[in-house]
Amino acid sequence: MLDNESTSPFISLLFPSQDTMADAVNEQQQQQINEDYQLWKKTAPVLYDVVVTQNLTWPTLTCQWLPELSRDHGYTSQGLLIGTNTNDEETNYTQFLSVDIPQADPLPTTTAQKARIYLVQQMEHPGEVNRARYQPSNPDIIATKTRDGPVLVYDRTNPLTPIRLTGHSKEGYGLAWNPHSGKSNHLLSAGFDHLICHWDIGLIADDKTPYQRYEAHTDCVEDVSWNATNDSVFASVADDKKLMIWDTRTGTSPTQKVQAHKAEINSVAFHPHQEWMIATGSSDKTIGLFDTRKLGRKLHSFDMHDGEVHQVAWSPHDEPIIASAAMDRKIMIWDLRRIGEEQTPEDAEDGPPELMFVHNGHTSRISEFDWNPLEPWMIASAAEDNIIQVWQVCYDTIGRRAIRAKWDDLCDKPLGDTTWSKRKS
Repeated sequence: MLDNESTSPFISLLFPSQDTMADAVNEQQQQQINEDYQLWKKTAPVLYDVVVTQNLTWPTLTCQWLPELSRDHGYTSQGLLIGTNTNDEETNYTQFLSVDIPQADPLPTTTAQKARIYLVQQMEHPGEVNRARYQPSNPDIIATKTRDGPVLVYDRTNPLTPIRLTGHSKEGYGLAWNPHSGKSNHLLSAGFDHLICHWDIGLIADDKTPYQRYEAHTDCVEDVSWNATNDSVFASVADDKKLMIWDTRTGTSPTQKVQAHKAEINSVAFHPHQEWMIATGSSDKTIGLFDTRKLGRKLHSFDMHDGEVHQVAWSPHDEPIIASAAMDRKIMIWDLRRIGEEQTPEDAEDGPPELMFVHNGHTSRISEFDWNPLEPWMIASAAEDNIIQVWQVCYDTIGRRAIRAKWDDLCDKPLGDTTWSKRKS
C-alpha cells in the first residue's frame, strides 16, 4: 500500500511544509528531493513487496519492532515501539503502534483491506524520547533515554511508576540491553558526558546509580553494542573517532581501542552471529568493517553515502547483509559477499558491487530504522518530517538466489590480509 492514510484518531495527517523564506539553493535542493521522491513512488510497485507510509502527529527519534506477531482476520499484525518529540509544545509519550499488513497482495488493490498503522498504547514521558528499547527477555520492560540524562525503565503493564536510573549528567542516544538470557537485566547507556553507564536492574533497590561506569572516551559517546556471543563484551564509539572494545570482567578500561574513522563515529553494531565482526558508521560518510582479532586494520570501507552515516544495523535473517542510514535521506543495503566482485563500467556508475539496494522513500533526514526480526527483508524507518515507513524489498529485485547463498562462501573469502572464518583464532 502506497501513501496509506490512517483514520485512527490518534495519528493525524501532518504533511511537511516548505519554508517560504528558503533561499534559492534550498529551493533547488527541495525541488530535487521532490523529483527524486516522485520517481521513487513510480518505481516502488516494482521494487517492493510492501510499502506503507504513515504521517504521525509528532516526529519520532526512535523506532524498534516488537517481537510479537499475530495473523488474524486477513492481517499480519506486529508492534512497533516509538517515542514523540514535541519540542515541549505538548506532552511527550513512549508509544506502541500496531502495523497491520494484509496477508494478500499488499500493493495497491481495489479490495477493502488496506495496510494500516495505528496507536494502541502510550506512556507519558518527561521530554522527548531520544531512544527506546525493549528488554529482549521481557518485551513489556522498556528503557528510554531522556534529554536530561537519566534513563527510565518502564513496565508496560504498569507504566505509572518507571525506575529512574541516574549516572549521566548529559543526554545521549546509545542504549542497549544485554541479549543473553543470563544477563538480561544488564543495560548499557552512552552519554554526551563522555561516559558509559552500566546497570543491573535486577539488583536495583533504592540506589539507582550504575554499578559500573566506563570512562575512556574523550568526547561524546554516541553508541554501544553488546557482543551477541560473549555476554561480557561490548563495543562503544564516540566523537573522538575511537572504537573501543570492553570486557566487564576486566575492570573499567577498554581491552582494545583504535581510531576507526577520520570523523565522529555515530553508530556501532556487533554482528549477531560472528563474534569477531563489527561495523561502524561515521560522519566521514563511510561504514567501517572490523575484525576484533585484528582491530588495527580495517577490513573494508563502504563508501557511497552523500552524508554523515548515523546508523548501521545487521540483518537478523541473512548474515552477510548490513544496512546503513545517513543524512542524505537514504537507507542502503549492502551484501558482504559481493565485495571485490568485478563490474562493468556501467554497473560501477551505480555504486560498488557490494551495494545491493537503496531506499529513497524519505524526503527528510532519517531518525532511525530497524530490521524486522520476524519478517525477512522488512524494515521500519522514521524521519524528521513525522513520516514513518514500513517497507519490504521485493525478492525479485535483489535476487532470491543471491539472498539464499551460503554464508560459508563469505567466510572463506579473503579481504586484504584478513581471511573470513567461523573458526576462532
